[in-house]
Amino acid sequence: MARDPETIEREIEQARSALVATLDQLGTKANPAKLVDSAKTGLRAKLDEPKVKYPLIGGAVLIGVLLIRKLLK
Repeated sequence: MARDPETIEREIEQARSALVATLDQLGTKANPAKLVDSAKTGLRAKLDEPKVKYPLIGGAVLIGVLLIRKLLK
């Protein structure tokens, strides 16, 4: 059973509109600025956790003390 050309054109236009919407969503999700902001937010959240934050501070203090000791000798 053959379909009429108007129905086929309508279906093509609907498919085209759906494709445009999908490409817009992909473009928004793959935006480099958004990816960088997301990575920064995740890193900051991880560094604010006490079990990560305090060992890093302790390591930095230890390195500082060792450097000062090395410079004073």
